[in-house]
Parts: sequence; structure tokens; C-alpha cells
Amino acid sequence: MKGRIAVLGGDGIGPEVVAEGVRVLEAVASRHGHVFELEALPFGGVAIDAFGDGLPEHTLEGCVAADGVLLGAIGGPKWGPDAPVRPEPALLRLRAELGVYANLRPIAVQQALRDASPIKPEYLDGVDLLFVRELTGGIYFGRKWREGARAFDECAYSVSEIERITRVAGRLAASRRGKITQVDKSNVLETSRLWRTVSERVIRTEFPGVKIEHMFVDAAAMHLIRRPRDFDVILTENLFGDILTDEGAMLAGSLGVLPSAALGEGRRGLYEPIHGSAPDIAGLGIANPCGTILSAALLLRHSLGLESEARAIEAAVAKALSRGARTADIAANGAKSLSTREMGDAVLAALD
Repeated sequence: MKGRIAVLGGDGIGPEVVAEGVRVLEAVASRHGHVFELEALPFGGVAIDAFGDGLPEHTLEGCVAADGVLLGAIGGPKWGPDAPVRPEPALLRLRAELGVYANLRPIAVQQALRDASPIKPEYLDGVDLLFVRELTGGIYFGRKWREGARAFDECAYSVSEIERITRVAGRLAASRRGKITQVDKSNVLETSRLWRTVSERVIRTEFPGVKIEHMFVDAAAMHLIRRPRDFDVILTENLFGDILTDEGAMLAGSLGVLPSAALGEGRRGLYEPIHGSAPDIAGLGIANPCGTILSAALLLRHSLGLESEARAIEAAVAKALSRGARTADIAANGAKSLSTREMGDAVLAALD
């Protein structure tokens, strides 16, 4: 088949890890007779430097025309809070323009990485959970302003926004273990009370085979470490999902090994590892590309419908790790670690 993929290297370690994702996609295309048109486009801080805009018009046009978008990471000290133009709004705008409102962040503990997690190994057996995070609403997209010595951030959600993300969670839970944990702060926040009411109604009426429970975000943060295997699908709003998924990454041992997908109503999606641009190690060639490579697998699955190819990539990453391939973030003390490129080589060897 033919597929068009926009490639946004971004900032910091983004271009380094995306390069390995591209190598794996090219290998899959060669082995399975596909043709992937890969278009590199500027995005984030590097685009601000070159064009004065983190999301130049030609980048947006390329992303809209693509079947899927593979993104590294954006941001860095150069474009910090006091910069006249910052890259983060470009990412929010890209999500909105693509209409991707459902962020899927799977967290499954690789058996080979049980010792890389700071969590006791006995808590990790059987952990396989999926965050479904609302991506285009809430406090990140609300009005922001200052009045004198006070600052304000508005958090708003509509019934329709909650309904559509709940349906995504319902469909996914129905194909898994049939359980949703909806996370909110409904004892304090009116938006959370709306989340609880709407999600309960949608699941009860549209997904009778799926069970839904509700949990305060502070309790969820505790139980995510205390009893992580009890979770299946975790449904939550934008801010809570952003924080909890980084916490959940520690179950897997590192942010560097976890992928994500941002989906909307169609097949086009935005795929990226959940880590940031890590400017402190940019250019050193030591970043972990596994999260990006696994994000490429999600792109094949959700945007191109290539399930067997996606599974092949996921199996190759697992095999490379089981053979002892490690970048510095997941290497045991004193153990030899691979460069970003060498880790990509290890995945490609396992793909063969």
C-alpha cells in the first residue's frame, strides 16, 4: 500500500529519535512491499528560528495532507517562558487543526525491563494499562489572563467533548478487559462533576459490557503505584492525563520506551513518544529511540491499518530488549549502554 507520513523532528533529541523511527518505517516498507512517502517538515523551536512561527503554514498543510504525523519533541531553554514566541502553542494548535482529541498512551511493562523500574518487581507483573486522555479541551485550551498581581487559567468542558472521548474509551475497553477507571476531582471541580455524570451515562447506555468506576486524581496517583495491575483503561481530562501518564511511565522503567497516539474521527493521527526534548542530552547520541519506534508502530496500526506490521515492530523492540540492548536511561549500573543509532540497529536486527 501507499502511505503519506509527515515527519516532524522538532527540537532537542527529537530529530535523533525520529531518525530511528524513520529507519524502521523504511525497513517495514521494504520488507512488506509498501511505499511510504516521508516528508520532513520544520516544527517547534527550530521553526520559530527559521520562520518566526512554531507551526509554519507549509508544515500545517503537509500534516493535514498526510495519513499520519510522526513527531519527536519540541521546546527547550532557548524558547522558555520569557521568549517572545514559544513552541508549545504550536503543538496545541496542531492538535486542534488535525482534530485529534483522543490521546492514547499504553503502558505495558516489558519483562526485560522489570529491573529498570524504580517500582518493586512484584508490583509490575501483569501491568497492561491504557490511558485515554482528552487532548483538545480543559485548562490548556482555556482563556489565560492576568489582572495586577493575580493570574487566571480557565478550565471548561462541554458535554459533547466528554461524550466523544468516553466513546473512544468505551470501544477500547470493550476490546480489552472491559473496565474503565474515570479519573477526576469531582469533590472540588464543577468540570469534574460533569465528567463523572456524562461518562457514567455514556458507558451505561452505550457499552453495557464495560464496567466503569470513578476515582479522584490524588487517589489514582497513589494506586497507580500501589496496585497498577488493577487498572485497564484510564479515562481522564487533559491536565490530569498529562501528569498521570508521566508517573505511569516509571512502571515501564523510562519515559523513553513509551509511545502515544493522538486520534480524531478519521484515520489521520499524530504519533509521538511521551518524553520531552531533553535538551541536556541533545546531540550526544544517547537518547532512547524505542518510544518513537513504538509510536511509528501505532501509526501503522491506527492510520494505515497495517496491524501485522505494527505487531512486528513491537515484537522487534521487545526482542531487542530481551537480547540486552539498552540505552543509558534503562541500563543497569555499570552495564554497557548503546547509542541512539545502535539501539535502532538492534531493533532493525530483531525485525529481520
